[in-house]
Amino acid sequence: RRKAIVEPVFGHMKNLGFRGFRLRGLEKVRGEFALMCAAHNLLKIVKAVAEGIINIDQRAIRAQAA
Repeated sequence: RRKAIVEPVFGHMKNLGFRGFRLRGLEKVRGEFALMCAAHNLLKIVKAVAEGIINIDQRAIRAQAA
């Protein structure tokens, strides 16, 4: 199950250039990993929007910004 669920995510992060941590200390490593996870999730959202899987209503976005 791990092969199908977790490993593709780490493989994708590795392809993005995340080969190891650049900072030292558990707190900093956790922050760095959280940023990589956020980048991975944002790329998934952008891809879904581009493929039309997620429909973004421009009026809703403008209403939230106001």
